[in-house]
Amino acid sequence: MVTRTSGNSPDTGAGVRLVRVADDRDGQRIDNFLTGQLKGVPKSLIYRILRTGQVRLNGKRAKPDSRVAGGDEVRIPPVRVAEPGEVVAPARGLTDRIGSAIIYEDKDFLVLSKPAGIAAHGGSGVSHGAIELLRALRPKDTIELVHRLDRDTSGVLVLARRRAALTGLQEQIRENRTTKQYLCLLQGKLPRAAISVNAPLRKSILQGGERMVRVDDDGKPSLTHFRTLELYAPASLVEATLETGRTHQIRVHSLHLGHPIAGDEKYGDAGFNKSLRPFGVRRLFLHAKHFGFELGGKSYAFSAPLAEDLAIALDKLPPLKR
Repeated sequence: MVTRTSGNSPDTGAGVRLVRVADDRDGQRIDNFLTGQLKGVPKSLIYRILRTGQVRLNGKRAKPDSRVAGGDEVRIPPVRVAEPGEVVAPARGLTDRIGSAIIYEDKDFLVLSKPAGIAAHGGSGVSHGAIELLRALRPKDTIELVHRLDRDTSGVLVLARRRAALTGLQEQIRENRTTKQYLCLLQGKLPRAAISVNAPLRKSILQGGERMVRVDDDGKPSLTHFRTLELYAPASLVEATLETGRTHQIRVHSLHLGHPIAGDEKYGDAGFNKSLRPFGVRRLFLHAKHFGFELGGKSYAFSAPLAEDLAIALDKLPPLKR
């Protein structure tokens, strides 16, 4: 049986559905469109039905990065959607924690100073990320992730409350017209107080499914500016400003410099990481401190102070003897 519905009418998943895309979904990636249509279905299953060609966009096989337009027709195969009551609600302590992390909100945006240890979104063994926790906290609100932060990265995370705000800011991000600055603790002392790394980055998947990024001439153009703020005996506190927004960009560019980030278990130096644990550095020392942009004639600038655990660790580090 084939059922025709509008894009504003998520279904229970019984039978094939042909969904007409609403105009306000114009330009949305199809994986995100399906997430809205298939409430309760894991992202892994959504990607599986896309990879296996079961989802069609205007009669043609859809790819995970395909984008829908208003009026398009999407074929959605039968997918079991969780029944009400089957999805485990997040613990009250988690929703309270994410609620206390809100640092700004208006009709367009909601901004968090995201705590380390909370992923931007659920998946890969994570039941509830920041977006799921916010939706549980604000069940009547429409909230969408604008960008992502690694689970162990703290700091500014921007979410959109309106479709126009989401697409407008994502366009700014794609065109590298935002200002993003991070604080990071790097091994040793940089060769110069200010140094830039202009090295293309390429994503690859290793055996076992782990995603890694490396400098590669065939990768995407990537530019990071590093500026030393403070010197310590074993490390340097550095401000990193992104000109591009590639996956793991700061982590891989700092490694390319020969000065990996403290606490980085994927790209870092195991011996260096171990030496900093007595000072309290027990996770990736990377904090998104500033996110700025202009949209609709208005300027936005969001900042989050250095996470408390990282600030305490800095106070314990011995200064560099000059």
